[in-house]
Amino acid sequence: MAFSVNTNAGAFAALQNLNKTSNSLQTVQSRINTGEKVSSAKDDAATFAIAQKLRGDVAGLNAVKSSLDRASSTVDVAIAAGEAVSDLLVELKEKAVAAKDSGLDTASRTSLNNDFTQLRSQITSIVQNAEFNGTNVVNSGGSSVVAITNDTGTNVISIAAQDLSVSGTNVTLTSSQSIGTSTAAGSVVTAIESSIANVNDALSALGSGAKRIELQRGFVDKLSDSIEVGIGNLVDADLAKESANLQALQVKQQLGLQALSIANQAPSTVLGLFR
Repeated sequence: MAFSVNTNAGAFAALQNLNKTSNSLQTVQSRINTGEKVSSAKDDAATFAIAQKLRGDVAGLNAVKSSLDRASSTVDVAIAAGEAVSDLLVELKEKAVAAKDSGLDTASRTSLNNDFTQLRSQITSIVQNAEFNGTNVVNSGGSSVVAITNDTGTNVISIAAQDLSVSGTNVTLTSSQSIGTSTAAGSVVTAIESSIANVNDALSALGSGAKRIELQRGFVDKLSDSIEVGIGNLVDADLAKESANLQALQVKQQLGLQALSIANQAPSTVLGLFR
């Protein structure tokens, strides 16, 4: 190899190796700082694109969770109202059966009828106030409960409304019926028994819907967690490995600096030729 003060091939090689080490060190430090081996498209374009798609899926599932939680709360309110209506119907039956006794005096019958009227009015009050987030499932003309189930919002769970209002589809007891006479009380007992059976069926439908929402919510949680683990497998850095690489590269960088320093001193040996 010719001696030259204009071209220092050894220094060039040492500098290239040092730059390569510095770039590797910068990459390792970035992975340690972010905890990710793929934090931008320039790190690995294909993996980054896949991870971003999966992150979009997780974001969609977060919206699904909110929708299911809202639906669950709405149905829970409806079930609470339905159970209260069922209990009131049982009390109304007790009053109506008692009023069938033809031997009752006028005062006792009037008292029973007053209690009956108040309990029937309480059904109306409960049904009208069984609302959550603007949705009433048990009132006359009530709205069905709808919740999205997938990250694109194309699939839904729908739970039909159940009319539990007086004189409605399920509670056949009318707002004008009374137990003022033994005969009237007999008709009321028949209506109440039918109403109790209908309300129990309605509660069964609401309870089944609530269970389905609960199962779907659990599935979405597991699905979201699985996708997030998958994203981590794609982009997360192995910090134990990166720590070891950091130590090695730091030593390599120091050695590279020393090699460059030695290479830079090479031209000075030419002076020995002229002594």
